[in-house]
Amino acid sequence: MPAVWVYPVLALVGLAIYRILQIGSRPKDFPPGPPTIPILGNLHLMPKENGHVQFKKWAEEYGPVYSLMMGPNVMIVFSSDQAVKDTFDKKSSIYSSRPEVYIARTVGGSHKVDGGYRVLNMPYGDRWRMAHRVYHSILNIRAAKSFVPYQDLENKQMLQGFLENPDSFIDHLRRYSFSLTTQMIYGFRTPTLDDWRLKSLFHNLHQFSKAMGTASAMILDMFPPLRALPDALLPSRAHAKNLHDIELKFHKGNWLDVKKKLKAGTAKPSLCVDLIKAQDAEGFSDEQAGYIAGNLLEAGADTTAAQLTGFVQAMLLYPEVQKKAQEELDRVCGGRLPTMEDWDDLPYIRACVKETNRWMPTAILGIAHSNNKEDVYMGYRIPKDSMCVVNVWAIHMDPKRHANPSVFDPERFIGDNTTSQESSQQRDVSKRDTFLFGAGRRVCQGMHIADRSMFLAISRLLWGFRMEVPLDQATGKPLTPDPSRLIPGMLVQPEPFPAARDDRGVWEKQRDAVVSARSAGSTGVVSVKGTGYDCPPTTSTVPSGRATPLANARAYAMLGSFVTVGAAPTLPSLIKCALGVAFESW
Repeated sequence: MPAVWVYPVLALVGLAIYRILQIGSRPKDFPPGPPTIPILGNLHLMPKENGHVQFKKWAEEYGPVYSLMMGPNVMIVFSSDQAVKDTFDKKSSIYSSRPEVYIARTVGGSHKVDGGYRVLNMPYGDRWRMAHRVYHSILNIRAAKSFVPYQDLENKQMLQGFLENPDSFIDHLRRYSFSLTTQMIYGFRTPTLDDWRLKSLFHNLHQFSKAMGTASAMILDMFPPLRALPDALLPSRAHAKNLHDIELKFHKGNWLDVKKKLKAGTAKPSLCVDLIKAQDAEGFSDEQAGYIAGNLLEAGADTTAAQLTGFVQAMLLYPEVQKKAQEELDRVCGGRLPTMEDWDDLPYIRACVKETNRWMPTAILGIAHSNNKEDVYMGYRIPKDSMCVVNVWAIHMDPKRHANPSVFDPERFIGDNTTSQESSQQRDVSKRDTFLFGAGRRVCQGMHIADRSMFLAISRLLWGFRMEVPLDQATGKPLTPDPSRLIPGMLVQPEPFPAARDDRGVWEKQRDAVVSARSAGSTGVVSVKGTGYDCPPTTSTVPSGRATPLANARAYAMLGSFVTVGAAPTLPSLIKCALGVAFESW
Protein backbone atom coordinates (compact mmCIF):
# COMPACT_ATOMS: atom_id res chain seq x y z
CA MET A 1 0.00 0.00 0.00
CA PRO A 2 1.52 3.37 -0.99
CA ALA A 3 2.53 5.77 1.74
CA VAL A 4 0.05 8.51 2.57
CA TRP A 5 2.34 11.25 1.22
CA VAL A 6 2.43 9.70 -2.28
CA TYR A 7 -1.07 10.87 -3.23
CA PRO A 8 -0.50 14.58 -2.50
CA VAL A 9 2.81 14.43 -4.36
CA LEU A 10 1.18 12.81 -7.37
CA ALA A 11 -1.56 15.43 -7.27
CA LEU A 12 1.01 18.23 -7.19
CA VAL A 13 2.97 16.65 -10.04
CA GLY A 14 -0.21 16.28 -12.06
CA LEU A 15 -1.16 19.89 -11.39
CA ALA A 16 2.32 21.05 -12.38
CA ILE A 17 2.16 19.10 -15.64
CA TYR A 18 -1.28 20.52 -16.36
CA ARG A 19 -0.08 24.07 -15.70
CA ILE A 20 2.96 23.57 -17.93
CA LEU A 21 0.82 22.21 -20.74
CA GLN A 22 -1.45 25.26 -20.43
CA ILE A 23 1.48 27.52 -21.30
CA GLY A 24 0.92 28.81 -24.81
CA SER A 25 -2.84 28.24 -24.86
CA ARG A 26 -5.15 31.11 -25.82
CA PRO A 27 -7.72 32.25 -23.23
CA LYS A 28 -11.24 32.40 -24.62
CA ASP A 29 -11.58 36.16 -24.12
CA PHE A 30 -8.41 36.98 -26.11
CA PRO A 31 -8.60 38.09 -29.75
CA PRO A 32 -8.75 35.12 -32.14
CA GLY A 33 -5.68 33.66 -33.78
CA PRO A 34 -4.06 30.52 -35.20
CA PRO A 35 -4.40 27.23 -33.30
CA THR A 36 -1.82 26.77 -30.54
CA ILE A 37 0.21 23.84 -29.25
CA PRO A 38 1.24 23.30 -25.60
CA ILE A 39 4.15 25.36 -24.30
CA LEU A 40 5.09 26.93 -27.65
CA GLY A 41 1.71 28.47 -28.42
CA ASN A 42 2.18 29.86 -31.94
CA LEU A 43 5.97 30.06 -31.92
CA HIS A 44 6.22 27.13 -34.30
CA LEU A 45 4.14 29.06 -36.85
CA MET A 46 6.36 32.14 -36.94
CA PRO A 47 7.53 32.52 -40.57
CA LYS A 48 11.17 32.04 -41.46
CA GLU A 49 10.95 34.73 -44.14
CA ASN A 50 8.52 37.36 -45.42
CA GLY A 51 6.84 37.65 -42.05
CA HIS A 52 4.81 40.66 -43.20
CA VAL A 53 3.12 38.48 -45.83
CA GLN A 54 2.04 35.90 -43.24
CA PHE A 55 0.89 38.60 -40.82
CA LYS A 56 -1.31 40.01 -43.58
CA LYS A 57 -2.77 36.54 -44.28
CA TRP A 58 -3.59 36.09 -40.61
CA ALA A 59 -5.34 39.48 -40.63
CA GLU A 60 -7.47 38.37 -43.58
CA GLU A 61 -8.37 35.17 -41.72
CA TYR A 62 -8.83 36.41 -38.14
CA GLY A 63 -9.82 40.05 -38.56
CA PRO A 64 -8.42 43.49 -37.74
CA VAL A 65 -7.27 42.45 -34.27
CA TYR A 66 -5.80 39.00 -33.63
CA SER A 67 -3.45 37.40 -31.12
CA LEU A 68 -0.37 35.22 -31.33
CA MET A 69 0.66 33.21 -28.29
CA MET A 70 4.43 33.44 -27.81
CA GLY A 71 4.91 30.78 -25.18
CA PRO A 72 3.65 32.35 -21.94
CA ASN A 73 3.45 35.80 -23.55
CA VAL A 74 0.96 37.28 -26.01
CA MET A 75 1.27 39.46 -29.08
CA ILE A 76 -1.74 41.50 -30.19
CA VAL A 77 -1.65 42.48 -33.88
CA PHE A 78 -3.65 45.53 -35.02
CA SER A 79 -4.27 45.27 -38.76
CA SER A 80 -6.68 48.09 -39.66
CA ASP A 81 -6.32 51.86 -39.60
CA GLN A 82 -9.38 52.20 -37.36
CA ALA A 83 -8.08 49.67 -34.83
CA VAL A 84 -4.79 51.57 -34.58
CA LYS A 85 -6.65 54.87 -34.23
CA ASP A 86 -8.94 53.52 -31.50
CA THR A 87 -6.07 52.13 -29.42
CA PHE A 88 -2.65 53.66 -30.11
CA ASP A 89 -4.05 57.16 -30.74
CA LYS A 90 -7.22 57.50 -28.66
CA LYS A 91 -5.86 55.45 -25.74
CA SER A 92 -2.25 56.60 -26.06
CA SER A 93 -1.83 56.84 -22.28
CA ILE A 94 -2.26 53.05 -22.19
CA TYR A 95 -0.57 51.95 -25.43
CA SER A 96 2.68 53.96 -25.30
CA SER A 97 5.07 51.66 -23.48
CA ARG A 98 7.49 49.11 -24.94
CA PRO A 99 7.73 45.34 -24.48
CA GLU A 100 10.34 44.38 -21.92
CA VAL A 101 13.01 42.76 -24.06
CA TYR A 102 15.41 42.01 -21.22
CA ILE A 103 18.75 41.70 -22.99
CA ALA A 104 17.99 44.73 -25.18
CA ARG A 105 17.32 46.84 -22.11
CA THR A 106 20.47 45.50 -20.46
CA VAL A 107 22.55 46.57 -23.44
CA GLY A 108 20.81 49.94 -23.07
CA GLY A 109 21.95 50.19 -19.45
CA SER A 110 18.89 49.08 -17.48
CA HIS A 111 21.24 47.68 -14.82
CA LYS A 112 22.37 51.26 -14.20
CA VAL A 113 19.16 53.26 -14.53
CA ASP A 114 15.56 52.07 -14.53
CA GLY A 115 14.52 51.22 -18.10
CA GLY A 116 17.97 51.94 -19.51
CA TYR A 117 19.28 54.88 -21.51
CA ARG A 118 18.07 53.70 -24.93
CA VAL A 119 15.01 55.83 -25.61
CA LEU A 120 13.53 53.45 -28.16
CA ASN A 121 13.24 50.66 -25.57
CA MET A 122 12.31 52.82 -22.58
CA PRO A 123 9.04 51.97 -20.84
CA TYR A 124 6.45 54.73 -20.75
CA GLY A 125 7.14 56.96 -17.76
CA ASP A 126 8.80 60.15 -16.55
CA ARG A 127 12.21 59.45 -18.12
CA TRP A 128 10.67 58.65 -21.50
CA ARG A 129 8.48 61.77 -21.32
CA MET A 130 11.60 63.85 -20.65
CA ALA A 131 13.36 62.35 -23.67
CA HIS A 132 10.22 62.86 -25.76
CA ARG A 133 10.15 66.55 -24.84
CA VAL A 134 13.77 66.86 -25.85
CA TYR A 135 13.21 65.16 -29.21
CA HIS A 136 10.20 67.37 -29.85
CA SER A 137 12.23 70.50 -29.12
CA ILE A 138 15.16 69.60 -31.40
CA LEU A 139 13.27 67.87 -34.24
CA ASN A 140 10.52 70.44 -34.83
CA ILE A 141 9.67 72.25 -38.06
CA ARG A 142 12.14 75.06 -37.28
CA ALA A 143 14.97 72.56 -36.96
CA ALA A 144 13.91 70.79 -40.15
CA LYS A 145 14.10 74.06 -42.11
CA SER A 146 17.51 74.92 -40.64
CA PHE A 147 19.02 71.69 -41.95
CA VAL A 148 17.94 72.18 -45.58
CA PRO A 149 21.45 73.44 -46.54
CA TYR A 150 22.90 70.16 -45.23
CA GLN A 151 20.34 68.18 -47.19
CA ASP A 152 21.18 70.23 -50.26
CA LEU A 153 24.91 69.52 -49.89
CA GLU A 154 24.59 65.79 -49.32
CA ASN A 155 22.06 65.51 -52.12
CA LYS A 156 24.44 67.18 -54.54
CA GLN A 157 27.22 64.77 -53.64
CA MET A 158 24.76 61.93 -54.18
CA LEU A 159 24.06 63.25 -57.68
CA GLN A 160 27.79 63.45 -58.26
CA GLY A 161 28.03 59.79 -57.35
CA PHE A 162 25.27 58.88 -59.80
CA LEU A 163 27.18 60.72 -62.53
CA GLU A 164 30.52 59.11 -61.69
CA ASN A 165 29.52 55.55 -60.89
CA PRO A 166 25.86 54.77 -61.62
CA ASP A 167 26.30 51.02 -61.01
CA SER A 168 26.83 51.72 -57.29
CA PHE A 169 23.64 53.73 -56.92
CA ILE A 170 22.61 51.95 -53.71
CA ASP A 171 25.93 52.96 -52.12
CA HIS A 172 25.34 56.57 -53.13
CA LEU A 173 21.88 56.49 -51.54
CA ARG A 174 23.34 55.06 -48.34
CA ARG A 175 26.14 57.59 -48.17
CA TYR A 176 23.57 60.36 -48.63
CA SER A 177 21.48 59.00 -45.78
CA PHE A 178 24.46 58.31 -43.47
CA SER A 179 26.21 61.63 -43.95
CA LEU A 180 23.02 63.62 -43.71
CA THR A 181 22.30 61.92 -40.38
CA THR A 182 25.76 62.52 -38.90
CA GLN A 183 25.73 66.13 -40.10
CA MET A 184 22.40 66.94 -38.53
CA ILE A 185 23.12 65.16 -35.25
CA TYR A 186 26.81 65.84 -34.61
CA GLY A 187 27.95 68.34 -37.22
CA PHE A 188 30.44 66.05 -38.97
CA ARG A 189 30.19 64.68 -42.50
CA THR A 190 30.57 61.14 -43.76
CA PRO A 191 31.98 61.68 -47.25
CA THR A 192 32.67 57.95 -47.68
CA LEU A 193 31.22 54.71 -46.36
CA ASP A 194 34.62 53.89 -44.85
CA ASP A 195 34.25 56.35 -41.97
CA TRP A 196 35.49 54.69 -38.77
CA ARG A 197 32.53 55.95 -36.77
CA LEU A 198 30.06 54.25 -39.06
CA LYS A 199 32.11 51.07 -38.95
CA SER A 200 32.02 51.23 -35.15
CA LEU A 201 28.27 51.80 -35.20
CA PHE A 202 27.69 48.82 -37.48
CA HIS A 203 29.99 46.60 -35.42
CA ASN A 204 28.17 47.50 -32.22
CA LEU A 205 24.77 46.88 -33.80
CA HIS A 206 25.92 43.57 -35.22
CA GLN A 207 27.07 42.43 -31.77
CA PHE A 208 23.76 43.67 -30.35
CA SER A 209 21.87 41.61 -32.92
CA LYS A 210 23.87 38.48 -32.09
CA ALA A 211 23.20 38.94 -28.38
CA MET A 212 19.48 39.27 -29.02
CA GLY A 213 19.44 36.13 -31.16
CA THR A 214 20.63 33.70 -28.49
CA ALA A 215 18.32 31.17 -26.92
CA SER A 216 18.99 32.63 -23.48
CA ALA A 217 17.76 36.07 -24.60
CA MET A 218 14.45 34.48 -25.58
CA ILE A 219 14.10 32.38 -22.45
CA LEU A 220 14.80 35.37 -20.19
CA ASP A 221 11.86 37.13 -21.86
CA MET A 222 9.64 34.08 -21.53
CA PHE A 223 10.55 33.20 -17.93
CA PRO A 224 11.47 36.39 -15.98
CA PRO A 225 12.22 34.59 -12.65
CA LEU A 226 15.44 33.28 -14.23
CA ARG A 227 16.78 36.85 -14.27
CA ALA A 228 17.49 36.49 -10.54
CA LEU A 229 20.40 34.16 -11.36
CA PRO A 230 23.90 35.68 -10.96
CA ASP A 231 25.93 36.78 -13.99
CA ALA A 232 28.16 33.72 -13.57
CA LEU A 233 25.19 31.56 -14.57
CA LEU A 234 23.97 34.02 -17.22
CA PRO A 235 26.93 34.79 -19.51
CA SER A 236 24.53 36.37 -22.00
CA ARG A 237 23.67 39.09 -19.49
CA ALA A 238 27.33 39.63 -18.64
CA HIS A 239 28.00 39.98 -22.38
CA ALA A 240 25.11 42.44 -22.70
CA LYS A 241 26.58 44.60 -19.93
CA ASN A 242 29.93 44.60 -21.73
CA LEU A 243 28.19 45.64 -24.96
CA HIS A 244 26.56 48.47 -23.05
CA ASP A 245 29.96 49.75 -21.91
CA ILE A 246 31.21 49.73 -25.52
CA GLU A 247 28.04 51.37 -26.80
CA LEU A 248 28.09 54.01 -24.07
CA LYS A 249 31.71 54.88 -24.82
CA PHE A 250 30.83 55.40 -28.50
CA HIS A 251 27.68 57.49 -27.99
CA LYS A 252 29.02 59.49 -25.06
CA GLY A 253 32.29 60.11 -26.90
CA ASN A 254 30.52 61.64 -29.90
CA TRP A 255 28.42 63.76 -27.56
CA LEU A 256 31.35 65.05 -25.50
CA ASP A 257 33.23 65.86 -28.70
CA VAL A 258 30.45 68.27 -29.70
CA LYS A 259 30.47 69.86 -26.24
CA LYS A 260 34.22 70.32 -26.50
CA LYS A 261 33.93 71.95 -29.93
CA LEU A 262 31.13 74.21 -28.73
CA LYS A 263 33.29 75.43 -25.87
CA ALA A 264 36.13 76.06 -28.32
CA GLY A 265 33.81 77.88 -30.71
CA THR A 266 34.36 75.38 -33.55
CA ALA A 267 31.09 73.43 -33.39
CA LYS A 268 28.93 73.49 -36.51
CA PRO A 269 25.14 73.76 -36.20
CA SER A 270 23.70 70.40 -35.18
CA LEU A 271 21.03 68.75 -33.07
CA CYS A 272 23.63 68.16 -30.36
CA VAL A 273 24.15 71.91 -30.02
CA ASP A 274 20.43 72.24 -29.30
CA LEU A 275 20.65 69.18 -27.06
CA ILE A 276 23.21 70.95 -24.88
CA LYS A 277 20.63 73.68 -24.24
CA ALA A 278 18.02 71.03 -23.43
CA GLN A 279 20.44 69.38 -21.00
CA ASP A 280 20.74 72.65 -19.09
CA ALA A 281 16.94 72.88 -18.90
CA GLU A 282 16.15 69.23 -18.11
CA GLY A 283 19.24 68.31 -16.10
CA PHE A 284 19.89 64.87 -17.64
CA SER A 285 23.32 63.24 -17.56
CA ASP A 286 25.96 63.10 -20.29
CA GLU A 287 25.28 59.37 -20.51
CA GLN A 288 21.62 59.99 -21.28
CA ALA A 289 22.50 62.79 -23.70
CA GLY A 290 24.88 60.48 -25.55
CA TYR A 291 22.12 57.93 -25.99
CA ILE A 292 19.51 60.52 -27.01
CA ALA A 293 21.81 61.59 -29.85
CA GLY A 294 23.12 58.10 -30.58
CA ASN A 295 19.66 56.60 -30.89
CA LEU A 296 18.88 59.18 -33.57
CA LEU A 297 21.98 58.01 -35.42
CA GLU A 298 20.88 54.38 -35.18
CA ALA A 299 17.36 55.20 -36.30
CA GLY A 300 18.26 57.46 -39.21
CA ALA A 301 21.48 56.00 -40.53
CA ASP A 302 19.96 54.12 -43.45
CA THR A 303 16.17 54.50 -43.30
CA THR A 304 16.11 57.22 -45.97
CA ALA A 305 18.40 55.13 -48.17
CA ALA A 306 16.08 52.13 -47.82
CA GLN A 307 13.06 54.22 -48.83
CA LEU A 308 14.90 55.70 -51.80
CA THR A 309 16.00 52.25 -52.94
CA GLY A 310 12.33 51.29 -53.00
CA PHE A 311 11.58 54.42 -55.02
CA VAL A 312 14.23 53.61 -57.65
CA GLN A 313 12.77 50.13 -57.95
CA ALA A 314 9.31 51.61 -58.46
CA MET A 315 10.62 53.83 -61.27
CA LEU A 316 11.97 50.75 -63.07
CA LEU A 317 8.65 48.94 -62.72
CA TYR A 318 6.39 51.92 -63.49
CA PRO A 319 8.03 54.02 -66.24
CA GLU A 320 4.77 55.87 -66.87
CA VAL A 321 4.99 57.33 -63.35
CA GLN A 322 8.57 58.40 -63.98
CA LYS A 323 7.57 60.08 -67.24
CA LYS A 324 4.73 62.03 -65.63
CA ALA A 325 6.95 63.18 -62.76
CA GLN A 326 9.63 64.36 -65.19
CA GLU A 327 7.07 66.27 -67.22
CA GLU A 328 6.11 68.16 -64.06
CA LEU A 329 9.78 68.85 -63.26
CA ASP A 330 10.47 70.11 -66.79
CA ARG A 331 7.43 72.36 -66.61
CA VAL A 332 8.29 73.85 -63.20
CA CYS A 333 12.10 73.74 -63.01
CA GLY A 334 13.26 73.54 -66.61
CA GLY A 335 17.05 73.52 -66.72
CA ARG A 336 17.64 74.40 -63.06
CA LEU A 337 18.04 72.08 -60.12
CA PRO A 338 14.86 71.59 -58.01
CA THR A 339 14.98 73.10 -54.52
CA MET A 340 12.78 73.08 -51.42
CA GLU A 341 11.22 76.31 -52.69
CA ASP A 342 9.53 74.18 -55.36
CA TRP A 343 7.57 72.17 -52.76
CA ASP A 344 4.19 73.78 -53.46
CA ASP A 345 4.65 73.68 -57.23
CA LEU A 346 5.51 69.97 -57.47
CA PRO A 347 2.39 68.13 -56.23
CA TYR A 348 3.13 64.98 -58.25
CA ILE A 349 6.62 64.72 -56.75
CA ARG A 350 5.13 65.11 -53.27
CA ALA A 351 2.65 62.38 -54.15
CA CYS A 352 5.59 60.18 -55.20
CA VAL A 353 7.11 60.67 -51.74
CA LYS A 354 3.87 59.61 -50.04
CA GLU A 355 3.39 56.65 -52.37
CA THR A 356 6.96 55.47 -51.77
CA ASN A 357 6.30 55.49 -48.03
CA ARG A 358 3.12 53.48 -48.60
CA TRP A 359 4.33 51.05 -51.27
CA MET A 360 7.67 50.10 -49.68
CA PRO A 361 7.49 50.91 -45.94
CA THR A 362 10.80 50.08 -44.29
CA ALA A 363 9.17 49.63 -40.87
CA ILE A 364 6.95 46.99 -42.40
CA LEU A 365 5.59 45.65 -39.10
CA GLY A 366 6.12 48.82 -37.13
CA ILE A 367 7.91 48.97 -33.79
CA ALA A 368 6.02 47.12 -31.10
CA HIS A 369 4.29 48.99 -28.29
CA SER A 370 3.10 47.58 -25.00
CA ASN A 371 0.04 48.47 -22.93
CA ASN A 372 0.68 49.38 -19.31
CA LYS A 373 -2.93 48.64 -18.35
CA GLU A 374 -5.44 45.94 -19.28
CA ASP A 375 -7.90 47.02 -21.95
CA VAL A 376 -10.95 45.73 -23.79
CA TYR A 377 -11.32 46.35 -27.51
CA MET A 378 -13.97 44.93 -29.84
CA GLY A 379 -15.08 42.79 -26.91
CA TYR A 380 -11.64 41.17 -26.57
CA ARG A 381 -9.41 41.40 -23.53
CA ILE A 382 -5.99 42.91 -24.15
CA PRO A 383 -3.97 41.85 -21.09
CA LYS A 384 -1.52 44.24 -19.50
CA ASP A 385 2.02 44.16 -20.92
CA SER A 386 0.99 42.60 -24.23
CA MET A 387 3.28 43.11 -27.21
CA CYS A 388 1.14 45.35 -29.45
CA VAL A 389 2.09 45.41 -33.13
CA VAL A 390 0.87 47.75 -35.89
CA ASN A 391 0.55 45.57 -38.99
CA VAL A 392 1.77 48.33 -41.32
CA TRP A 393 1.96 46.14 -44.42
CA ALA A 394 -1.59 44.82 -44.02
CA ILE A 395 -2.95 48.36 -43.59
CA HIS A 396 -1.03 49.76 -46.56
CA MET A 397 -2.12 46.84 -48.76
CA ASP A 398 -5.79 46.90 -47.71
CA PRO A 399 -7.91 47.18 -50.91
CA LYS A 400 -10.67 48.85 -48.87
CA ARG A 401 -8.23 51.61 -48.07
CA HIS A 402 -6.37 51.82 -51.39
CA ALA A 403 -7.61 50.55 -54.76
CA ASN A 404 -5.08 48.22 -56.42
CA PRO A 405 -2.75 48.53 -53.41
CA SER A 406 0.13 46.55 -54.94
CA VAL A 407 0.44 49.12 -57.76
CA PHE A 408 2.74 52.13 -57.34
CA ASP A 409 0.31 54.94 -58.12
CA PRO A 410 1.03 58.49 -56.86
CA GLU A 411 -2.32 59.63 -58.24
CA ARG A 412 -3.96 58.31 -55.07
CA PHE A 413 -2.31 61.18 -53.16
CA ILE A 414 -2.95 64.01 -55.61
CA GLY A 415 -4.86 66.67 -53.70
CA ASP A 416 -3.39 65.57 -50.36
CA ASN A 417 -1.30 68.60 -49.41
CA THR A 418 -0.54 67.48 -45.86
CA THR A 419 2.93 66.82 -44.54
CA SER A 420 3.59 63.46 -42.88
CA GLN A 421 3.21 65.07 -39.47
CA GLU A 422 -0.09 66.75 -40.39
CA SER A 423 -1.42 63.54 -41.91
CA SER A 424 -0.58 61.54 -38.78
CA GLN A 425 -2.99 63.77 -36.85
CA GLN A 426 -5.96 63.38 -39.21
CA ARG A 427 -9.21 62.88 -37.31
CA ASP A 428 -10.52 60.74 -40.16
CA VAL A 429 -7.98 57.92 -40.09
CA SER A 430 -8.99 56.78 -43.59
CA LYS A 431 -7.38 60.00 -44.86
CA ARG A 432 -4.06 59.31 -43.16
CA ASP A 433 -1.39 58.76 -45.82
CA THR A 434 0.73 56.00 -44.23
CA PHE A 435 1.63 54.34 -40.93
CA LEU A 436 5.35 54.23 -41.72
CA PHE A 437 6.17 56.64 -38.91
CA GLY A 438 4.20 54.82 -36.22
CA ALA A 439 1.22 55.92 -34.19
CA GLY A 440 0.25 57.40 -30.86
CA ARG A 441 2.67 59.18 -28.57
CA ARG A 442 5.63 57.24 -29.96
CA VAL A 443 5.15 58.48 -33.52
CA CYS A 444 8.46 59.42 -35.18
CA GLN A 445 9.54 62.96 -34.31
CA GLY A 446 11.74 63.30 -37.40
CA MET A 447 8.96 63.35 -40.01
CA HIS A 448 9.65 66.97 -41.02
CA ILE A 449 13.25 66.11 -41.83
CA ALA A 450 12.33 62.87 -43.60
CA ASP A 451 9.83 64.65 -45.85
CA ARG A 452 12.45 67.13 -46.99
CA SER A 453 15.19 64.55 -47.51
CA MET A 454 12.90 62.41 -49.65
CA PHE A 455 11.51 65.35 -51.63
CA LEU A 456 14.95 66.69 -52.54
CA ALA A 457 16.33 63.27 -53.46
CA ILE A 458 13.34 62.16 -55.56
CA SER A 459 12.91 65.47 -57.37
CA ARG A 460 16.59 65.76 -58.26
CA LEU A 461 17.07 62.14 -59.27
CA LEU A 462 14.14 62.38 -61.67
CA TRP A 463 15.24 65.81 -62.87
CA GLY A 464 18.70 64.54 -63.78
CA PHE A 465 18.26 60.90 -64.77
CA ARG A 466 16.01 58.53 -66.62
CA MET A 467 16.02 55.17 -64.83
CA GLU A 468 15.42 51.98 -66.79
CA VAL A 469 15.44 48.20 -66.40
CA PRO A 470 18.81 46.97 -67.74
CA LEU A 471 19.22 44.03 -70.11
CA ASP A 472 21.14 40.87 -69.34
CA GLN A 473 24.26 41.10 -71.51
CA ALA A 474 24.27 37.36 -72.13
CA THR A 475 20.60 36.76 -72.92
CA GLY A 476 19.30 40.20 -73.80
CA LYS A 477 16.37 39.72 -71.43
CA PRO A 478 15.31 42.52 -69.07
CA LEU A 479 16.57 42.20 -65.48
CA THR A 480 13.26 43.25 -63.94
CA PRO A 481 13.42 43.52 -60.12
CA ASP A 482 10.98 41.62 -57.94
CA PRO A 483 9.50 43.95 -55.28
CA SER A 484 8.59 40.98 -53.08
CA ARG A 485 12.25 40.11 -52.51
CA LEU A 486 13.37 42.02 -49.43
CA ILE A 487 16.46 42.13 -47.26
CA PRO A 488 15.12 40.77 -43.96
CA GLY A 489 15.00 42.58 -40.67
CA MET A 490 12.69 44.86 -38.74
CA LEU A 491 13.58 47.63 -41.19
CA VAL A 492 13.43 46.11 -44.65
CA GLN A 493 14.50 47.23 -48.09
CA PRO A 494 14.56 45.64 -51.55
CA GLU A 495 17.23 43.09 -52.32
CA PRO A 496 20.00 44.58 -54.48
CA PHE A 497 19.00 44.97 -58.12
CA PRO A 498 20.67 46.49 -61.19
CA ALA A 499 19.40 49.71 -62.73
CA ALA A 500 20.36 51.55 -65.90
CA ARG A 501 20.27 55.31 -66.02
CA ASP A 502 20.34 57.86 -68.82
CA ASP A 503 21.56 61.43 -68.46
CA ARG A 504 18.58 63.65 -69.32
CA GLY A 505 20.84 66.32 -70.84
CA VAL A 506 20.42 68.93 -68.11
CA TRP A 507 23.84 68.65 -66.48
CA GLU A 508 25.95 70.95 -68.62
CA LYS A 509 23.84 73.92 -67.53
CA GLN A 510 24.15 72.94 -63.87
CA ARG A 511 27.82 72.09 -63.40
CA ASP A 512 28.26 74.99 -60.99
CA ALA A 513 25.22 73.99 -58.92
CA VAL A 514 26.03 70.30 -58.58
CA VAL A 515 29.14 68.92 -56.93
CA SER A 516 30.57 67.57 -60.17
CA ALA A 517 33.12 64.85 -60.64
CA ARG A 518 35.34 67.16 -62.71
CA SER A 519 35.52 69.89 -60.05
CA ALA A 520 36.04 67.47 -57.18
CA GLY A 521 38.72 65.58 -59.07
CA SER A 522 40.75 68.68 -59.93
CA THR A 523 40.57 70.56 -56.64
CA GLY A 524 39.90 67.80 -54.15
CA VAL A 525 37.09 69.78 -52.54
CA VAL A 526 34.14 71.90 -53.61
CA SER A 527 32.76 74.55 -51.26
CA VAL A 528 29.01 74.53 -50.81
CA LYS A 529 27.41 77.77 -49.70
CA GLY A 530 25.40 77.83 -46.49
CA THR A 531 26.95 74.79 -44.78
CA GLY A 532 30.46 75.75 -43.74
CA TYR A 533 31.66 72.55 -45.39
CA ASP A 534 33.90 71.58 -48.25
CA CYS A 535 32.75 68.57 -50.21
CA PRO A 536 35.49 66.02 -51.09
CA PRO A 537 35.21 63.59 -53.99
CA THR A 538 32.84 60.68 -53.59
CA THR A 539 34.55 57.35 -52.89
CA SER A 540 33.33 54.06 -51.55
CA THR A 541 34.86 50.65 -51.02
CA VAL A 542 31.62 49.07 -49.83
CA PRO A 543 30.28 46.56 -52.38
CA SER A 544 27.14 47.78 -54.10
CA GLY A 545 23.96 46.44 -52.55
CA ARG A 546 25.58 44.92 -49.48
CA ALA A 547 23.11 44.36 -46.66
CA THR A 548 24.17 46.41 -43.64
CA PRO A 549 23.94 45.04 -40.10
CA LEU A 550 21.31 47.71 -39.43
CA ALA A 551 18.81 45.61 -41.34
CA ASN A 552 18.82 42.89 -38.69
CA ALA A 553 20.25 44.59 -35.61
CA ARG A 554 17.01 46.30 -34.65
CA ALA A 555 14.74 43.36 -35.36
CA TYR A 556 14.88 41.80 -31.91
CA ALA A 557 15.49 44.94 -29.88
CA MET A 558 12.62 46.99 -31.26
CA LEU A 559 9.91 44.47 -31.92
CA GLY A 560 10.76 41.84 -29.36
CA SER A 561 12.45 38.49 -29.60
CA PHE A 562 10.16 36.88 -32.16
CA VAL A 563 8.88 39.51 -34.59
CA THR A 564 11.16 39.79 -37.59
CA VAL A 565 10.49 39.98 -41.28
CA GLY A 566 13.45 37.71 -41.90
CA ALA A 567 14.51 34.40 -40.45
CA ALA A 568 12.68 33.18 -37.37
CA PRO A 569 14.29 31.05 -34.66
CA THR A 570 14.36 27.38 -35.52
CA LEU A 571 11.90 25.02 -33.88
CA PRO A 572 14.65 23.18 -31.94
CA SER A 573 15.89 26.45 -30.48
CA LEU A 574 12.35 27.44 -29.52
CA ILE A 575 11.83 24.11 -27.79
CA LYS A 576 15.11 24.62 -25.96
CA CYS A 577 13.85 28.00 -24.80
CA ALA A 578 10.48 26.71 -23.74
CA LEU A 579 11.99 23.87 -21.75
CA GLY A 580 14.71 26.00 -20.24
CA VAL A 581 17.52 24.00 -21.85
CA ALA A 582 19.84 26.54 -23.47
CA PHE A 583 23.24 25.38 -22.33
CA GLU A 584 26.11 26.60 -24.52
CA SER A 585 24.11 29.33 -26.23
CA TRP A 586 23.76 31.10 -22.88
